Amino acid sequence: QVQLVESGGGLVQAGGSLRLSCAASGRLFRNVAMGWFRQAPGKEREFVAAIRWSGYSTSYADSVKGRFTISRDNAKNTVYLQMNSLKPEDTAVYYCAADLKGAIATMTNEYDYWGQGTQVTVSS
Repeated sequence: QVQLVESGGGLVQAGGSLRLSCAASGRLFRNVAMGWFRQAPGKEREFVAAIRWSGYSTSYADSVKGRFTISRDNAKNTVYLQMNSLKPEDTAVYYCAADLKGAIATMTNEYDYWGQGTQVTVSS
């Protein structure tokens, strides 16, 4: 069993930055790949970024490449999403997820555990 708790969301102006955190507990964090997804009102949940346990392998959605950075601190069982140059279209609830298979995954059904989400609102 894995518990995931996101934090760091909020309201920011376009062009600003936020850093989301996701703290994992309940089992060994080792070999677990982590991902960030987001869901805007009326839209499906979409992939944002993912990272393998080693931290050396990452993947990003085209819409966030060059602006968002995913990282992890395995000693703290925490994964981060640094979001820069935010745009109004980044407004969504952001979720972190854990993939016990350990591979980079971009589909929601590949993940085993989900957090409750944190709201990010970018004003124009």
